[in-house]
Amino acid sequence: MQLHFKLILLAQPDKKNIVIFASGSGSNAQRLLEHFEHHPGIRVAALFSNNPNAYALKRAETYQVPALLFNRDTFYNSDKVLEQVKSFNPDLIVLAGFLWLVPAYLLQAFPNKIINIHPALLPKYGGKGMHGQHVHAAVLAAGEPESGITIHSIDEEYDKGEFILQKRCPVLPTDTPEDLAARVLQLEHKYLPLVVERLLSEQEHPKNLR
Repeated sequence: MQLHFKLILLAQPDKKNIVIFASGSGSNAQRLLEHFEHHPGIRVAALFSNNPNAYALKRAETYQVPALLFNRDTFYNSDKVLEQVKSFNPDLIVLAGFLWLVPAYLLQAFPNKIINIHPALLPKYGGKGMHGQHVHAAVLAAGEPESGITIHSIDEEYDKGEFILQKRCPVLPTDTPEDLAARVLQLEHKYLPLVVERLLSEQEHPKNLR
Protein backbone atom coordinates (compact mmCIF):
# COMPACT_ATOMS: atom_id res chain seq x y z
CA MET A 1 0.00 0.00 0.00
CA GLN A 2 1.37 3.40 -0.97
CA LEU A 3 1.03 6.55 1.03
CA HIS A 4 -1.41 8.82 -0.70
CA PHE A 5 -3.06 12.17 -0.20
CA LYS A 6 -6.82 12.47 0.09
CA LEU A 7 -6.65 16.25 -0.17
CA ILE A 8 -3.81 18.76 -0.35
CA LEU A 9 -3.99 22.35 0.82
CA LEU A 10 -1.71 25.28 0.14
CA ALA A 11 0.94 25.75 2.80
CA GLN A 12 0.40 28.39 5.48
CA PRO A 13 3.97 29.21 6.53
CA ASP A 14 2.82 31.80 9.08
CA LYS A 15 1.19 29.12 11.23
CA LYS A 16 2.59 26.39 13.45
CA ASN A 17 1.75 22.93 12.18
CA ILE A 18 0.18 19.99 14.00
CA VAL A 19 0.32 16.51 12.48
CA ILE A 20 -2.09 13.97 13.97
CA PHE A 21 -1.74 10.18 13.98
CA ALA A 22 -4.96 8.23 14.62
CA SER A 23 -6.09 4.63 14.25
CA GLY A 24 -9.83 4.75 14.88
CA SER A 25 -12.82 7.02 15.23
CA GLY A 26 -10.71 10.06 15.92
CA SER A 27 -12.87 12.01 18.34
CA ASN A 28 -9.75 13.65 19.81
CA ALA A 29 -8.62 14.45 16.29
CA GLN A 30 -12.03 16.04 15.78
CA ARG A 31 -11.53 18.24 18.83
CA LEU A 32 -8.16 19.40 17.52
CA LEU A 33 -9.62 20.09 14.09
CA GLU A 34 -12.42 22.13 15.66
CA HIS A 35 -10.22 23.99 18.08
CA PHE A 36 -7.63 25.08 15.55
CA GLU A 37 -9.85 25.55 12.49
CA HIS A 38 -9.77 29.35 12.79
CA HIS A 39 -6.78 29.75 15.08
CA PRO A 40 -4.58 32.69 14.04
CA GLY A 41 -1.26 30.95 14.68
CA ILE A 42 -1.78 27.17 14.71
CA ARG A 43 -3.33 24.72 12.26
CA VAL A 44 -3.78 20.99 11.83
CA ALA A 45 -1.60 20.38 8.80
CA ALA A 46 -2.31 16.68 8.19
CA LEU A 47 -3.72 13.49 9.64
CA PHE A 48 -2.02 10.11 9.20
CA SER A 49 -3.67 6.74 9.83
CA ASN A 50 -2.70 3.08 9.73
CA ASN A 51 -6.34 2.00 9.32
CA PRO A 52 -8.15 2.38 5.99
CA ASN A 53 -11.47 2.20 7.85
CA ALA A 54 -10.59 4.84 10.44
CA TYR A 55 -13.33 7.43 10.69
CA ALA A 56 -10.58 9.88 11.61
CA LEU A 57 -9.72 10.06 7.90
CA LYS A 58 -13.21 11.31 7.08
CA ARG A 59 -13.05 13.82 9.90
CA ALA A 60 -9.89 15.28 8.37
CA GLU A 61 -11.46 15.47 4.93
CA THR A 62 -14.45 17.33 6.36
CA TYR A 63 -12.06 20.04 7.55
CA GLN A 64 -10.15 19.99 4.25
CA VAL A 65 -7.04 18.66 5.97
CA PRO A 66 -4.79 16.21 4.08
CA ALA A 67 -5.52 12.62 5.13
CA LEU A 68 -2.80 10.03 4.55
CA LEU A 69 -2.90 6.27 4.88
CA PHE A 70 -0.02 3.83 5.41
CA ASN A 71 0.44 0.16 6.24
CA ARG A 72 2.74 -1.63 8.67
CA ASP A 73 5.48 -2.41 6.17
CA THR A 74 5.62 1.20 4.99
CA PHE A 75 5.70 2.47 8.57
CA TYR A 76 8.40 0.21 9.94
CA ASN A 77 10.49 -0.74 6.91
CA SER A 78 10.79 2.40 4.81
CA ASP A 79 11.31 6.13 5.11
CA LYS A 80 8.15 7.06 3.20
CA VAL A 81 6.14 8.07 6.26
CA LEU A 82 9.05 10.15 7.53
CA GLU A 83 9.33 11.94 4.20
CA GLN A 84 5.63 12.71 4.14
CA VAL A 85 5.54 13.91 7.73
CA LYS A 86 8.54 16.16 7.10
CA SER A 87 6.75 17.69 4.12
CA PHE A 88 4.25 19.24 6.54
CA ASN A 89 7.02 20.78 8.67
CA PRO A 90 5.37 19.75 11.95
CA ASP A 91 5.96 21.73 15.12
CA LEU A 92 4.11 19.03 17.07
CA ILE A 93 2.96 15.47 16.33
CA VAL A 94 -0.06 14.34 18.34
CA LEU A 95 -0.93 10.67 18.75
CA ALA A 96 -4.71 10.73 19.18
CA GLY A 97 -5.74 7.12 19.55
CA PHE A 98 -2.83 5.77 17.52
CA LEU A 99 -2.20 2.13 18.47
CA TRP A 100 1.21 1.29 16.98
CA LEU A 101 4.55 1.84 18.66
CA VAL A 102 6.30 4.86 17.16
CA PRO A 103 9.56 3.78 15.47
CA ALA A 104 12.90 5.22 16.49
CA TYR A 105 13.39 7.11 13.22
CA LEU A 106 10.39 9.37 13.98
CA LEU A 107 11.55 9.96 17.54
CA GLN A 108 14.99 10.93 16.29
CA ALA A 109 13.63 13.19 13.55
CA PHE A 110 11.25 15.02 15.88
CA PRO A 111 12.80 15.04 19.37
CA ASN A 112 10.44 16.40 22.05
CA LYS A 113 7.81 17.01 19.40
CA ILE A 114 5.64 13.89 19.72
CA ILE A 115 2.98 13.58 22.42
CA ASN A 116 0.33 11.00 23.25
CA ILE A 117 -2.93 11.03 25.20
CA HIS A 118 -3.70 7.94 27.30
CA PRO A 119 -7.10 7.25 28.91
CA ALA A 120 -5.78 6.34 32.37
CA LEU A 121 -3.50 7.62 35.10
CA LEU A 122 -0.11 6.32 34.06
CA PRO A 123 2.08 4.55 35.03
CA LYS A 124 -0.83 2.23 35.85
CA TYR A 125 -2.85 0.70 33.02
CA GLY A 126 -0.40 1.47 30.26
CA GLY A 127 1.59 -0.61 27.81
CA LYS A 128 0.82 -2.76 24.82
CA GLY A 129 -2.84 -3.73 24.59
CA MET A 130 -3.95 -1.09 27.09
CA HIS A 131 -6.24 0.99 24.92
CA GLY A 132 -9.92 1.75 24.62
CA GLN A 133 -12.29 -0.35 26.71
CA HIS A 134 -9.45 -2.63 27.83
CA VAL A 135 -8.10 0.21 29.96
CA HIS A 136 -11.42 1.07 31.58
CA ALA A 137 -12.27 -2.57 32.25
CA ALA A 138 -8.91 -3.01 33.98
CA VAL A 139 -9.43 0.08 36.13
CA LEU A 140 -12.85 -1.18 37.23
CA ALA A 141 -11.59 -4.70 37.87
CA ALA A 142 -8.89 -3.31 40.16
CA GLY A 143 -11.41 -1.32 42.19
CA GLU A 144 -9.68 1.98 41.59
CA PRO A 145 -11.42 4.99 43.18
CA GLU A 146 -10.43 7.29 40.32
CA SER A 147 -9.19 7.32 36.77
CA GLY A 148 -8.35 10.05 34.31
CA ILE A 149 -6.03 10.99 31.48
CA THR A 150 -2.30 11.33 30.97
CA ILE A 151 -0.82 13.48 28.23
CA HIS A 152 2.83 12.60 27.87
CA SER A 153 5.84 12.75 25.59
CA ILE A 154 6.85 9.68 23.60
CA ASP A 155 9.84 7.40 23.88
CA GLU A 156 10.61 3.94 22.51
CA GLU A 157 8.25 2.11 24.87
CA TYR A 158 4.47 2.18 25.11
CA ASP A 159 3.23 4.85 27.52
CA LYS A 160 6.62 5.45 29.16
CA GLY A 161 7.36 9.04 28.19
CA GLU A 162 7.55 11.99 30.55
CA PHE A 163 4.22 13.28 31.82
CA ILE A 164 3.01 16.65 30.61
CA LEU A 165 -0.41 16.69 32.28
CA GLN A 166 -2.68 14.40 34.27
CA LYS A 167 -6.33 15.07 35.09
CA ARG A 168 -8.53 12.88 37.29
CA CYS A 169 -12.14 11.85 37.52
CA PRO A 170 -14.01 9.62 40.01
CA VAL A 171 -14.82 5.98 39.40
CA LEU A 172 -18.37 5.32 40.60
CA PRO A 173 -19.54 2.04 42.13
CA THR A 174 -22.15 1.62 39.40
CA ASP A 175 -19.77 2.32 36.50
CA THR A 176 -19.54 0.06 33.48
CA PRO A 177 -16.49 0.37 31.20
CA GLU A 178 -18.68 2.45 28.88
CA ASP A 179 -19.67 4.81 31.71
CA LEU A 180 -16.08 5.34 32.74
CA ALA A 181 -14.95 5.74 29.13
CA ALA A 182 -17.46 8.54 28.61
CA ARG A 183 -16.26 10.39 31.73
CA VAL A 184 -12.60 10.02 30.75
CA LEU A 185 -13.34 11.12 27.19
CA GLN A 186 -14.74 14.39 28.49
CA LEU A 187 -11.35 15.08 30.06
CA GLU A 188 -9.56 14.15 26.85
CA HIS A 189 -11.69 16.48 24.75
CA LYS A 190 -11.30 19.36 27.21
CA TYR A 191 -7.58 19.21 27.88
CA LEU A 192 -5.88 17.90 24.75
CA PRO A 193 -6.47 21.04 22.64
CA LEU A 194 -5.41 23.26 25.56
CA VAL A 195 -2.16 21.36 26.09
CA VAL A 196 -1.37 21.37 22.37
CA GLU A 197 -2.02 25.11 22.18
CA ARG A 198 0.15 25.81 25.19
CA LEU A 199 3.02 23.67 23.95
CA LEU A 200 3.03 25.42 20.60
CA SER A 201 2.44 28.91 21.94
CA GLU A 202 5.37 28.61 24.32
CA GLN A 203 7.58 27.11 21.58
CA GLU A 204 9.03 24.69 24.07
CA HIS A 205 8.16 21.45 25.85
CA PRO A 206 6.86 22.44 29.30
CA LYS A 207 6.80 19.82 32.01
CA ASN A 208 4.18 18.93 34.58
CA LEU A 209 1.46 21.28 33.40
CA ARG A 210 -1.34 21.60 35.95
